[in-house]
Amino acid sequence: MGLMSALNLPLVDEIVSRALSEDIGTGDITTLLTVPEGVEAFGQFVPTQEGILAGIPVVERVFHQVDHRIRLEPLVREGQQFSAGTVLAEVRGEARGILTAERVALNFLQRLSGIATLTARFAEAVKDLPVRICDTRKTTPGLRYLERYAVRVGGGYNHRFGLYDAVLIKDNHIAVCGGITSAVHRAKRALPHTMKVEVECTTLQQVVEAMEAGADIVLLDNMTPEQMREAVQLAKGRVLLEASGGVRLDTVRQIAETGVDAISVGAITHSAPAIDIKLELQLG
Repeated sequence: MGLMSALNLPLVDEIVSRALSEDIGTGDITTLLTVPEGVEAFGQFVPTQEGILAGIPVVERVFHQVDHRIRLEPLVREGQQFSAGTVLAEVRGEARGILTAERVALNFLQRLSGIATLTARFAEAVKDLPVRICDTRKTTPGLRYLERYAVRVGGGYNHRFGLYDAVLIKDNHIAVCGGITSAVHRAKRALPHTMKVEVECTTLQQVVEAMEAGADIVLLDNMTPEQMREAVQLAKGRVLLEASGGVRLDTVRQIAETGVDAISVGAITHSAPAIDIKLELQLG
């Protein structure tokens, strides 16, 4: 499907390899000592709660790296909602390989499904409004690529991936370079015309200054809904407006109704609870 084909598989393999190396080290001594070579097994991935599935392509790469003969058969589509007790996927192969890969596979599946599930809840809350739910750089070190993928699976959108692919002038940049106008002008002079400049603002006065300086996007940081509405009136469509700061499920719709174009939510990656999923294994 489209989401799976969008994954950079060499990068996924690199992430998976690090995770397996961390877990297996010099060998899975419990499995090697207790499970005879050649024993075949069959297992089912079963959640104990409802959610949105994300991470099956990653799980496939985990098993492939441990033992390329192991076969994973997804029974629920990536991005599809599931209920407790639904069999998400089945795995067949030599028991040693399945047992060795089990924890890493579950870690990825539980974590990514948790992010997709929480993202979907935010997206659902504003689905009838012209606004995007976006992630932030508040991700688990080393897992940003996969966590950003899970956000897309859940119906959210990606913000800048890192410090290198977009300009976002934040409060500390403003403090050390002499103000918003100076910072924007410096950035604009050096940037190609294809790259936009975003400025973080905490007051309406800063919003005006940022627009006058030539900012393309204004981030409304920790503003009240009333301030956001005023900012929308001030902008009059001249710049994109992004709301950020402490966004919760019980506040996201009120924020969206102010007329902002995007809402960035750090919680969908840094605070998403993992979905509890078990691998039930038997001789096969």
